[in-house]
Order: sequence, then C-alpha cells, then structure tokens
Amino acid sequence: MLKLYVDQDFFSPYAMAAFIALTEKGLPFEALTRDLAGGQQFEPVYRAQSLTSRVPTLVDGDFSLSESSAIIEYLEDAYPDTLRVLPVDLKARARARQLQAWLRSDLLPLRDERSTETVFGRKSALPLGVAARKAADKLIEVAEAVVPADGGNLFGNWCVADAELALLLKRLTAEEMPPRLSAYAERQWLRPSLVAWRARQAR
Repeated sequence: MLKLYVDQDFFSPYAMAAFIALTEKGLPFEALTRDLAGGQQFEPVYRAQSLTSRVPTLVDGDFSLSESSAIIEYLEDAYPDTLRVLPVDLKARARARQLQAWLRSDLLPLRDERSTETVFGRKSALPLGVAARKAADKLIEVAEAVVPADGGNLFGNWCVADAELALLLKRLTAEEMPPRLSAYAERQWLRPSLVAWRARQAR
C-alpha cells in the first residue's frame, strides 16, 4: 500500500493536493502524519525518504518522493489506468501546471495573513492589509480569467488545479470576491476528496 506523509494538523495545502490526487485516483494509501512543530520531519529515517525534510512525502515500495507537484506527476505516470488528475490535452495540462506553479509561488502577503488555519475554520479572517489586498485583487483577476462563465471546472473535466485554486479563493470571504468565484470555490469545496481531507482535521 502507498503511504503519504502529511502534517499532523492536515493544514498543508501541498499535502492536501497530494492527498486529493491519491483519493481521486482511487489508489489505496495510508495517511501518516509528521509533527512539524516538534521537528519530526528532521528525523533521520524521514529525512532520507523525503530528501527535503518536508511534507508531503509519498512512499511507493522502495521509492519515495517529496514535493506535491512531483508526487502528482509521478502518480499520473506510474498509475496511468486510474483517473487522470491533470488534463490530458497538452495545452490544458500546461495551463494547469502554470496555475499550480503560480498559486504556490505568488500571493505571499495573502497566504501570510490568511493561513490555511483561517481557511479550515481554526482562526478568524481579519481585515486584509494593503499588500494582502493587492494580492487578493491579483488572485481575483486571474481567477476571473480562467474560471468558466458557468462556474464549471477549469478545463471541462475536474483536475487537481481546481482544488488548489479553490483553496486560495477560500482564503477570502464571500464578501471579498465576486459571487461567481465564491460559488465556484464552494462547489469545489464540496467535492468528496476535499471533504475527506477536511474530515481528517476533526480526528
């Protein structure tokens, strides 16, 4: 059985992406946790598996891999007979990768002020500062450009980029973004794989 190491609070957006990919593909896996605050990610055995001492880390037999984007790509190639979680079409797949890379590397002021603890209801959403508001405006601008007018999935069939975009949008309150984007994020939030991730936080 595959093993996926995630943070013990189930707050990491990167661990969430890998968890969702495995769940959507229907691959049996065991979710194991690391206490990041306690430094468990630096234990020698885990560090040898992860290389980067981060979560998520996937263990598939004698092979292990960290970094969620690499994990998702590996799962797509290693298990081609399962549901695809990235678009099959070359250009759509490239666009999905672009969005994933951007969501992970930009918008830092927003991600700092509205952590995933806010997204998952553990902290209140305080008013955004100037820099975070600018980041939010940029997020909204890009989201409005890529989310279909009917509020459906980004590339027709669902892909993991939908979940990742929804997570960023959920850092905003419904009042802070256009209704169409709020509705899109809410629909994604109810997808069973995302519900399964959120259910782990209650354990």
